[in-house]
Amino acid sequence: MIPKKAEPAADLPKKPALQVIKRKGKKSEYENVTGYLFISPFIIGLIALTLFPILYSLYLSFTKYDLLGTPTWIGFENYERMFTNDKMFWTSMKTTFFYAGIAVPIRLVFALLVALALNKIVEMVGLYRTLLYLPSVVGGSIAISIMWRQLFGNDGAINSILASLGLPTHSWLGDPDTAIWTLIVLYGWQFGSSMLIFLAGLRNIPKTFYEASSVDGARPIQQFFKITIPLLTPVILFNTVMQVIQGFMAFTPSFIVTNGGPMNSTVLFVLYMYRRAFEFFEMGYGSALAWVMLIIIAIFTALIFKSSDHWVHYEADQK
Repeated sequence: MIPKKAEPAADLPKKPALQVIKRKGKKSEYENVTGYLFISPFIIGLIALTLFPILYSLYLSFTKYDLLGTPTWIGFENYERMFTNDKMFWTSMKTTFFYAGIAVPIRLVFALLVALALNKIVEMVGLYRTLLYLPSVVGGSIAISIMWRQLFGNDGAINSILASLGLPTHSWLGDPDTAIWTLIVLYGWQFGSSMLIFLAGLRNIPKTFYEASSVDGARPIQQFFKITIPLLTPVILFNTVMQVIQGFMAFTPSFIVTNGGPMNSTVLFVLYMYRRAFEFFEMGYGSALAWVMLIIIAIFTALIFKSSDHWVHYEADQK
């Protein structure tokens, strides 16, 4: 018996291709809307709390505004006053450059040394890492700044220890020559975040490099400068940029520990900007100061990245 040929399914209902495309399009649009709804809190926060304040402060920098009335457009008068008729601007700028120029290298070097020590420890490294990271967690707080002020006060723990050892005491916060150094030490004490990043970079360096160099007779100091530092330069670049930004933006220690004294020797730039904006109600002038600091940080960041072509080494470049 010859089987019958299957009849073509011409009579079966078919969905038009255009209808399928429309449904896919609707589904894709639905997924897009859902995605935007999920990220909308971030977008709203970015616009309302970041982009708008930045742009509005740029506008205020060209105005005279006392926080109570209406901003009055004055053009470049704030910037002209800043560079030609404000001695305190140059004093705070000089202090900030000194502070950042000393404190940032100290923190980076100390963080690298601690990371190298932790990289050699095998047992309980997690505990040591946590304990050393704690100063960075609480270091920028008001409480730590108050504690630091008590430590270096005339009757503080530092002078008490010196007196018990028969050494001369000193007015650390009352002497213009030593007050800024107490803030630098506080900044260097908060090395935990940089230390963790350095430690992560050290853990990514293959041990075979050190083993091969040891076979060739390389000493530890030679391994450090020929292997560790070159392979760690991308991490050094990142830490340097982040710490330079933090160094120029330092505020809490200067405000709490010394309040800019004595004799304005610890008035950092951000503290001076705060005083102009919120103590003297010169919000327009304070905004101009903020934009000058933003430009300075941008210039230093650009210079660091530009110089990185000559000293930062990536593994991909060597392949």
